[in-house]
Amino acid sequence: MYTLNCRGRLLALEQPVVMGILNITPDSFYSDSRVPKAAQWRAKAQQMIAEGAVILDVGGQSTRPGSERVPADEEAKRVVPSISALRQEFPDVFLSVDTYYAAVAKAAVEAGADLVNDVSAGKLDPAMLTTVAALGVPYIAMHMKGRPETMQQEARYSDVTQDVFEYLAKKVIECHEAGINDLVVDPGFGFAKTMEQNYRLLQQLDVFAALGVPLLAGLSRKSMIWKLLDTSPEAALNGSTVLHTIALLKGARILRVHDVREAVETVRLIHAVQQA
Repeated sequence: MYTLNCRGRLLALEQPVVMGILNITPDSFYSDSRVPKAAQWRAKAQQMIAEGAVILDVGGQSTRPGSERVPADEEAKRVVPSISALRQEFPDVFLSVDTYYAAVAKAAVEAGADLVNDVSAGKLDPAMLTTVAALGVPYIAMHMKGRPETMQQEARYSDVTQDVFEYLAKKVIECHEAGINDLVVDPGFGFAKTMEQNYRLLQQLDVFAALGVPLLAGLSRKSMIWKLLDTSPEAALNGSTVLHTIALLKGARILRVHDVREAVETVRLIHAVQQA
Protein backbone atom coordinates (compact mmCIF):
# COMPACT_ATOMS: atom_id res chain seq x y z
CA MET A 1 0.00 0.00 0.00
CA TYR A 2 1.29 3.44 -0.92
CA THR A 3 1.05 6.32 1.54
CA LEU A 4 2.14 9.94 1.14
CA ASN A 5 3.20 12.00 4.14
CA CYS A 6 1.52 15.35 3.60
CA ARG A 7 2.88 17.64 6.31
CA GLY A 8 2.17 15.09 9.01
CA ARG A 9 -1.10 13.76 7.57
CA LEU A 10 -1.02 10.45 5.73
CA LEU A 11 -2.70 10.21 2.36
CA ALA A 12 -3.38 6.50 1.88
CA LEU A 13 -3.51 5.18 -1.68
CA GLU A 14 -4.56 1.63 -0.92
CA GLN A 15 -7.51 2.44 -3.15
CA PRO A 16 -7.24 5.00 -5.96
CA VAL A 17 -8.25 8.58 -5.17
CA VAL A 18 -9.58 11.43 -7.26
CA MET A 19 -7.83 14.78 -7.65
CA GLY A 20 -10.12 17.60 -8.73
CA ILE A 21 -8.75 20.32 -11.02
CA LEU A 22 -9.11 23.96 -9.95
CA ASN A 23 -7.78 26.30 -12.64
CA ILE A 24 -7.43 29.83 -11.28
CA THR A 25 -6.91 30.90 -14.88
CA PRO A 26 -8.76 32.60 -17.75
CA ASP A 27 -7.43 30.34 -20.51
CA SER A 28 -7.31 26.63 -19.61
CA PHE A 29 -8.30 24.38 -22.51
CA TYR A 30 -11.61 23.26 -20.97
CA SER A 31 -13.75 26.34 -20.43
CA ASP A 32 -15.81 24.92 -17.55
CA SER A 33 -12.64 24.36 -15.51
CA ARG A 34 -11.73 28.06 -15.46
CA VAL A 35 -12.56 29.59 -12.07
CA PRO A 36 -10.53 32.82 -11.88
CA LYS A 37 -12.87 34.57 -9.42
CA ALA A 38 -13.02 33.76 -5.71
CA ALA A 39 -16.74 33.00 -5.69
CA GLN A 40 -16.22 30.57 -8.58
CA TRP A 41 -13.34 28.55 -7.14
CA ARG A 42 -14.89 28.41 -3.69
CA ALA A 43 -18.11 26.99 -5.10
CA LYS A 44 -16.22 24.59 -7.36
CA ALA A 45 -14.04 23.38 -4.50
CA GLN A 46 -17.07 22.79 -2.30
CA GLN A 47 -18.77 20.83 -5.08
CA MET A 48 -15.71 18.67 -5.77
CA ILE A 49 -15.22 17.86 -2.09
CA ALA A 50 -18.89 16.95 -1.73
CA GLU A 51 -18.57 14.65 -4.75
CA GLY A 52 -15.62 12.81 -3.24
CA ALA A 53 -12.40 14.55 -4.28
CA VAL A 54 -9.58 13.70 -1.90
CA ILE A 55 -7.13 16.18 -3.45
CA LEU A 56 -7.71 19.58 -5.05
CA ASP A 57 -5.05 20.59 -7.57
CA VAL A 58 -4.79 24.38 -7.76
CA GLY A 59 -3.09 25.85 -10.82
CA GLY A 60 -2.42 29.43 -11.87
CA GLN A 61 -1.51 28.99 -15.52
CA SER A 62 -2.49 26.84 -18.44
CA THR A 63 0.06 24.31 -19.68
CA ARG A 64 -1.98 23.26 -22.72
CA PRO A 65 -0.02 22.88 -25.99
CA GLY A 66 0.93 26.32 -27.30
CA SER A 67 0.11 28.14 -24.07
CA GLU A 68 2.01 31.29 -23.14
CA ARG A 69 4.10 31.29 -19.99
CA VAL A 70 2.81 33.20 -16.97
CA PRO A 71 5.57 34.76 -14.80
CA ALA A 72 6.09 33.33 -11.33
CA ASP A 73 4.90 36.46 -9.52
CA GLU A 74 1.62 36.53 -11.46
CA GLU A 75 1.08 32.81 -10.90
CA ALA A 76 1.69 33.28 -7.18
CA LYS A 77 -0.87 36.09 -7.04
CA ARG A 78 -3.44 33.69 -8.45
CA VAL A 79 -2.77 30.55 -6.45
CA VAL A 80 -1.35 31.51 -3.06
CA PRO A 81 -4.38 33.46 -1.75
CA SER A 82 -6.65 30.73 -3.13
CA ILE A 83 -4.74 27.99 -1.34
CA SER A 84 -4.68 29.97 1.90
CA ALA A 85 -8.47 30.44 1.75
CA LEU A 86 -9.10 26.81 0.79
CA ARG A 87 -6.92 25.60 3.67
CA GLN A 88 -9.02 27.59 6.14
CA GLU A 89 -12.41 26.68 4.66
CA PHE A 90 -11.73 23.01 3.89
CA PRO A 91 -9.16 21.82 6.45
CA ASP A 92 -9.56 18.12 5.71
CA VAL A 93 -8.98 18.13 1.95
CA PHE A 94 -5.46 17.63 0.59
CA LEU A 95 -4.29 20.60 -1.51
CA SER A 96 -1.83 20.37 -4.37
CA VAL A 97 -0.21 23.29 -6.17
CA ASP A 98 0.27 22.83 -9.91
CA THR A 99 3.44 24.79 -10.72
CA TYR A 100 6.89 24.43 -12.21
CA TYR A 101 8.27 27.44 -10.30
CA ALA A 102 10.15 26.66 -7.07
CA ALA A 103 9.25 30.05 -5.58
CA VAL A 104 5.54 29.46 -6.20
CA ALA A 105 5.79 25.95 -4.74
CA LYS A 106 7.42 27.32 -1.59
CA ALA A 107 4.87 30.12 -1.15
CA ALA A 108 1.97 27.74 -1.80
CA VAL A 109 3.15 25.18 0.75
CA GLU A 110 3.67 27.92 3.30
CA ALA A 111 0.07 29.00 2.58
CA GLY A 112 -1.24 25.47 3.18
CA ALA A 113 -0.58 23.26 0.14
CA ASP A 114 0.23 19.63 0.92
CA LEU A 115 1.78 18.49 -2.38
CA VAL A 116 3.61 19.97 -5.36
CA ASN A 117 2.57 18.92 -8.87
CA ASP A 118 5.20 19.84 -11.48
CA VAL A 119 4.58 19.19 -15.18
CA SER A 120 8.28 19.67 -15.88
CA ALA A 121 9.63 17.35 -13.13
CA GLY A 122 12.15 20.04 -12.21
CA LYS A 123 13.41 20.78 -15.73
CA LEU A 124 11.98 24.30 -15.96
CA ASP A 125 13.34 25.45 -12.60
CA PRO A 126 16.58 23.86 -11.37
CA ALA A 127 15.76 24.89 -7.80
CA MET A 128 12.54 22.88 -7.69
CA LEU A 129 13.80 19.53 -6.39
CA THR A 130 15.89 20.96 -3.55
CA THR A 131 13.03 23.31 -2.66
CA VAL A 132 10.50 20.48 -2.45
CA ALA A 133 12.95 18.38 -0.44
CA ALA A 134 13.39 21.21 2.05
CA LEU A 135 9.62 21.68 2.28
CA GLY A 136 9.20 17.97 3.06
CA VAL A 137 6.06 17.48 0.97
CA PRO A 138 5.21 14.87 -1.67
CA TYR A 139 6.17 15.67 -5.25
CA ILE A 140 4.39 14.73 -8.47
CA ALA A 141 6.90 14.48 -11.32
CA MET A 142 5.48 14.42 -14.85
CA HIS A 143 7.10 13.49 -18.14
CA MET A 144 7.28 16.28 -20.68
CA LYS A 145 9.74 17.18 -23.42
CA GLY A 146 10.50 20.82 -24.14
CA ARG A 147 8.14 23.51 -22.86
CA PRO A 148 4.34 23.73 -23.00
CA GLU A 149 4.50 26.37 -25.72
CA THR A 150 6.65 24.17 -27.99
CA MET A 151 6.30 20.63 -26.66
CA GLN A 152 4.22 19.21 -29.51
CA GLN A 153 7.23 19.67 -31.78
CA GLU A 154 9.15 17.29 -29.49
CA ALA A 155 6.91 14.21 -29.90
CA ARG A 156 9.68 11.96 -31.22
CA TYR A 157 10.50 8.64 -29.53
CA SER A 158 12.18 5.38 -30.45
CA ASP A 159 9.55 3.68 -28.25
CA VAL A 160 7.27 6.04 -26.31
CA THR A 161 6.61 3.74 -23.35
CA GLN A 162 10.23 2.72 -22.95
CA ASP A 163 11.47 6.30 -23.32
CA VAL A 164 8.97 7.68 -20.80
CA PHE A 165 9.66 4.81 -18.39
CA GLU A 166 13.42 5.40 -18.54
CA TYR A 167 12.95 9.14 -18.04
CA LEU A 168 10.77 8.61 -14.97
CA ALA A 169 13.07 5.90 -13.59
CA LYS A 170 15.95 8.40 -13.68
CA LYS A 171 13.69 11.05 -12.17
CA VAL A 172 12.81 8.77 -9.23
CA ILE A 173 16.51 8.37 -8.48
CA GLU A 174 17.16 12.10 -8.93
CA CYS A 175 14.32 13.03 -6.59
CA HIS A 176 15.39 10.58 -3.91
CA GLU A 177 18.98 11.82 -4.13
CA ALA A 178 17.69 15.39 -3.71
CA GLY A 179 15.96 14.34 -0.50
CA ILE A 180 12.36 13.94 -1.66
CA ASN A 181 10.89 11.01 0.24
CA ASP A 182 7.37 10.81 -1.17
CA LEU A 183 7.07 10.76 -4.95
CA VAL A 184 4.30 10.25 -7.51
CA VAL A 185 4.97 9.87 -11.23
CA ASP A 186 2.80 10.99 -14.14
CA PRO A 187 3.52 9.80 -17.72
CA GLY A 188 2.20 13.08 -19.08
CA PHE A 189 -0.63 12.23 -21.45
CA GLY A 190 -0.89 14.96 -24.06
CA PHE A 191 2.48 16.51 -23.26
CA ALA A 192 4.85 16.17 -26.23
CA LYS A 193 2.99 13.12 -27.48
CA THR A 194 0.92 12.37 -30.56
CA MET A 195 -2.51 10.81 -30.29
CA GLU A 196 -1.08 7.42 -31.26
CA GLN A 197 1.69 7.74 -28.66
CA ASN A 198 -0.84 8.63 -25.97
CA TYR A 199 -2.85 5.49 -26.64
CA ARG A 200 0.23 3.30 -26.77
CA LEU A 201 1.28 4.72 -23.42
CA LEU A 202 -2.15 4.04 -21.93
CA GLN A 203 -2.23 0.50 -23.33
CA GLN A 204 1.12 -0.21 -21.62
CA LEU A 205 0.54 1.84 -18.48
CA ASP A 206 0.92 -1.16 -16.17
CA VAL A 207 4.68 -1.29 -16.83
CA PHE A 208 5.12 1.81 -14.64
CA ALA A 209 4.32 -0.26 -11.55
CA ALA A 210 7.95 -1.36 -11.72
CA LEU A 211 9.01 2.13 -10.61
CA GLY A 212 7.71 1.35 -7.13
CA VAL A 213 5.89 4.67 -6.63
CA PRO A 214 2.24 5.71 -7.09
CA LEU A 215 1.07 6.55 -10.60
CA LEU A 216 -1.09 9.54 -11.53
CA ALA A 217 -3.12 9.59 -14.75
CA GLY A 218 -4.21 12.91 -16.21
CA LEU A 219 -6.56 12.06 -19.07
CA SER A 220 -9.63 14.16 -18.37
CA ARG A 221 -11.20 15.73 -21.48
CA LYS A 222 -7.85 15.86 -23.30
CA SER A 223 -7.50 16.14 -27.06
CA MET A 224 -6.57 12.45 -27.37
CA ILE A 225 -10.24 11.86 -26.55
CA TRP A 226 -12.17 14.58 -28.31
CA LYS A 227 -10.07 14.69 -31.47
CA LEU A 228 -10.38 10.94 -31.92
CA LEU A 229 -14.16 11.17 -31.39
CA ASP A 230 -14.43 14.29 -33.60
CA THR A 231 -16.08 16.33 -30.86
CA SER A 232 -14.89 18.89 -28.27
CA PRO A 233 -13.57 19.08 -24.69
CA GLU A 234 -17.08 19.97 -23.55
CA ALA A 235 -18.43 16.71 -25.04
CA ALA A 236 -15.60 14.45 -23.82
CA LEU A 237 -16.94 13.30 -20.44
CA ASN A 238 -17.96 9.83 -21.59
CA GLY A 239 -14.63 9.30 -23.32
CA SER A 240 -12.82 10.48 -20.19
CA THR A 241 -14.67 7.92 -18.08
CA VAL A 242 -13.74 5.13 -20.48
CA LEU A 243 -10.04 6.03 -20.34
CA HIS A 244 -10.16 6.47 -16.56
CA THR A 245 -11.50 2.92 -16.34
CA ILE A 246 -8.57 1.62 -18.38
CA ALA A 247 -6.06 3.62 -16.34
CA LEU A 248 -7.43 2.22 -13.07
CA LEU A 249 -7.30 -1.33 -14.38
CA LYS A 250 -3.67 -0.73 -15.30
CA GLY A 251 -2.62 0.57 -11.90
CA ALA A 252 -3.29 4.31 -11.66
CA ARG A 253 -3.59 5.42 -8.03
CA ILE A 254 -4.59 9.04 -8.62
CA LEU A 255 -6.99 10.28 -11.29
CA ARG A 256 -6.63 14.01 -12.05
CA VAL A 257 -10.04 15.05 -13.35
CA HIS A 258 -12.45 17.85 -14.15
CA ASP A 259 -15.54 15.76 -13.31
CA VAL A 260 -15.20 14.38 -9.80
CA ARG A 261 -18.51 12.58 -9.31
CA GLU A 262 -18.12 10.46 -12.43
CA ALA A 263 -14.51 9.62 -11.59
CA VAL A 264 -15.36 8.63 -8.01
CA GLU A 265 -18.11 6.36 -9.32
CA THR A 266 -15.60 4.79 -11.71
CA VAL A 267 -13.20 4.10 -8.84
CA ARG A 268 -15.98 2.48 -6.78
CA LEU A 269 -17.16 0.29 -9.64
CA ILE A 270 -13.66 -0.91 -10.53
CA HIS A 271 -13.03 -1.69 -6.86
CA ALA A 272 -16.23 -3.75 -6.71
CA VAL A 273 -15.17 -5.76 -9.76
CA GLN A 274 -11.68 -6.35 -8.37
CA GLN A 275 -13.05 -7.46 -4.99
CA ALA A 276 -15.75 -9.78 -6.40
